[in-house]
Amino acid sequence: MPPDDSLSEPQEHANPALAPQAAGQGTKDDDEIFLLDVLIVLAEQKRMILWVTAVFAIVAIFISFILPKRYTATLTLMPPERSSSMGAALAPQLGNLGAMAALAGGGLGLKNPNDMFVAMFKSRTVEEAMIQRFGLMQEYHKRYVSDARKTFEKRATVDGRGKDGLIHISVEDSDPGRAAELANGYVDQFRILSQHLAITEASQRRLFFERELEQAKDNLAKAEEALKQTEQTTGMIHLDSQTRVLIGSAASLRAQITAREVQIRGMQTYAAGENAGLVQAQRELEGMRAQLAKMGGSEENTGGDLLVPKGRVPAVGLAYVRKLRDVKYNETIFEILARQFEIAKLDEAKQGALIQVVDPAIPPDKRSFPKRLLIVICATALGFFFATFLVLVQASLNRIKENPDAAAKFAELNRALAIRKSSAA
Repeated sequence: MPPDDSLSEPQEHANPALAPQAAGQGTKDDDEIFLLDVLIVLAEQKRMILWVTAVFAIVAIFISFILPKRYTATLTLMPPERSSSMGAALAPQLGNLGAMAALAGGGLGLKNPNDMFVAMFKSRTVEEAMIQRFGLMQEYHKRYVSDARKTFEKRATVDGRGKDGLIHISVEDSDPGRAAELANGYVDQFRILSQHLAITEASQRRLFFERELEQAKDNLAKAEEALKQTEQTTGMIHLDSQTRVLIGSAASLRAQITAREVQIRGMQTYAAGENAGLVQAQRELEGMRAQLAKMGGSEENTGGDLLVPKGRVPAVGLAYVRKLRDVKYNETIFEILARQFEIAKLDEAKQGALIQVVDPAIPPDKRSFPKRLLIVICATALGFFFATFLVLVQASLNRIKENPDAAAKFAELNRALAIRKSSAA
C-alpha cells in the first residue's frame, strides 16, 4: 500500500490560517526581546546611571543654595464701584437744573475699570517715580532708566483679571521688608498720579464744571466792576419795574441757553451723536433760542438793546441798563454752574476713594525664589534621563561595530567626514 502523501506533509502546512497568527506572535516576541535587551543594557550600566544622576542632584543642591534669595510681597486693592449719579436723585428738587445734571452724569461709565487701573500702574510716570524714590537704578545696577524699568516690570506684577474682581500687586525683592515697602509705595505713587487725573465719572464732571465755574466767576466779577464804574460815572439810575422784569427775564433766558450749551459740550465728550439725552438737550436749546429770538434779542450780542424801551430810558442811563443786564446774565450762569458743581462734588464724595487697600503688603515669612525642592527634583530627573540616553547610545554604537555591514558603513562615513575636513582645511 503506497504511503499517504497527505500524512507525510509537514504539519504546519495543514492549516494555512495559522500562518498570520504565527507572524504576529513573532513580532510580539521581537518587541519583548528588544525591551529585554534594553533593560539588560540599563542593568549592566546601572552604576553609571546612578553616578550621573547623583552628580546632577548634588550640583542642583549646590546651585539652589548659592542662588540669591527673593521674597514676594503681595497687596490687594479694591477698585471703585460703579454707582448711579446723585444728580438723578436731586432732579425733582432742582427742576430743570437737576435734569440737566442727570443728563450730564447718566451716560458716562467705566467699561472695564480694572484694566484701566492696571494700565495706570504700569504707566511710565508711576514706574519712573518708583525708580527715583527707591533708588532702583543703583540696586539693579542699571545705567539707563529704561533698563531699570524693564527689570522692575519683571519683578512687579499687577493682575486685575481675577474672578474676585480685585487688583493684586506683587513685588519681588531680595529683602522681605523692602519687598513690602515697594508694594505699598507702588500704591502711593499711583495715588499721586491719580490726583492729577479725572478717572471716575463724578471726577470728570467735577473738573469740567469747576473750570466753567471759575470762568463764570471771573466774568461776574468783571460785570459787577463795570456796573460799579458806570454807577460812579452816571449816578444811580432807578428803572421802572417793567423794564427791570424784562431785563431780568432776558438775562435769565440767555443764561439758561449758555448753561445748556455748556452741558451739551460736556455730554459730547462721552456721548455719541445719537444719544437720547444729547438729542433732547439739543432740541431744548433750539427752543430756547427761538424764544429768545421772539423776544427780540440774540444770545451772541450781550451788549445789544434787548427789550430796553429806548423811548423811556434816558440816554445817560442806557449804559447802566446794559451793565445791569450783564450782571444779571452772569449771576444766572454762575448760579447754574455752581449747583451742578456741588452735585458733582456730592457724587464724587459718594463714590469714595479711587482705590481702597483690602490687604496691605507685609514682609513675607517665606522666600519665593529659589524653590530648592523643585530644582533638585527637576535636576535629578534630568540627570537620570541624560544618563539613560548616554547608555543607550553607547550600546547602539557597540552593536553597530559588531555588525560587519553596519561597521563597514560606519567606517565609510568616518572616511567621508575625514575627507571633507581635510579639503576644508
